[in-house]
Amino acid sequence: MLFDSTLRRDLARSFGATLIVIMTIMITMSLIRTLGQAAGGSVAAHDVALLLGYIALENLPTMLSLSLFIAVVATLTRMYRDSEMVIWFASGVGLTRLVSPVLRLAWPLLLLVALLALFVWPWGNRQIAELKDRYERRSDASRVAPGQFQSSADGTRVFFIDRETGQDSVARNVFVLERRDNAESVTSARSGRIEVEGDQRYVILERGQRSDLDLASGAKKLAEFDSYRVLAGEVAASGEDRLPPKARSTWQLLTQPNNRHLGELTWRLGLAVGGINLVLLGIGLSAGNPRRGGNWNLLLALLAFVVYYNLLNLSQTWVASAQLGVGPTLLMVHGGTFVIALLLIWWRERGSVVLPRRRRPAAA
Repeated sequence: MLFDSTLRRDLARSFGATLIVIMTIMITMSLIRTLGQAAGGSVAAHDVALLLGYIALENLPTMLSLSLFIAVVATLTRMYRDSEMVIWFASGVGLTRLVSPVLRLAWPLLLLVALLALFVWPWGNRQIAELKDRYERRSDASRVAPGQFQSSADGTRVFFIDRETGQDSVARNVFVLERRDNAESVTSARSGRIEVEGDQRYVILERGQRSDLDLASGAKKLAEFDSYRVLAGEVAASGEDRLPPKARSTWQLLTQPNNRHLGELTWRLGLAVGGINLVLLGIGLSAGNPRRGGNWNLLLALLAFVVYYNLLNLSQTWVASAQLGVGPTLLMVHGGTFVIALLLIWWRERGSVVLPRRRRPAAA
């Protein structure tokens, strides 16, 4: 039918343009935030591009849902503004007739959103968590770039190296400033390396000297050494227990049910089914009077999306804090939104019907 093909073509064009704009904004904001984290030492500089790709995959379900919602509202609003909807209403096509072609175009995207929310979202978060954890677990010597001062993981030591030798965990002209309680020590060495024995990590410094200062009494000690071995700490091992709920697979959330896991599962299921509600809401919110100017429909639609997305986050909090169960939460938030969307379409449908006016009696 001409109506279906025209509507689907306009929706597809609007969806593509909207997705490009939203994705560009998201990637730009994520790039700025990721570069700030790299500058602050939270992530490795060479992992910025990889981390940005994982963040894009992580936010792709939300971007697809928002793009589809805006495309529906913008396309139908334009049809109202250009009086196309008046022509279709006069031809006997009601507002409920829009649901079928819109859902026919949207169902592959809604299925993709569900798959991304249930499977790709935890995988992307897991990769991000492993990147950050691997960077945090690196040795103190590997934290330091040549020619730069940088503190250790616990903040009690400051390192500086002149240059690297090209070998793993080996540096030349090492300077270490360490402060603990009322003591301060300065250690310098010609070279340094990291050795791991069992679960312990040791720093081996060669051909240097160490100066100890008692801050309380002012006493100083100076010692030279050919080889100096100090315990740097245990080798941290990352495991499944350290992963946050958002980095766990959907199967793990189902087989290991607790409040936090059920809260995360509620969020994923809500994101998967929320796209249908957004499409129906978009059909109802796009109706308007072509004689009125402005883009209030689009602003109202964006406000509805913000409220709905916040309710989605609140539903996760309710289940995680054991205030509500998964079933009642999904029924209240998403079932209630579905009913509201259907009532809004029904109300707009009644408003679009033009009733004949009663003639006034002729004056005597």
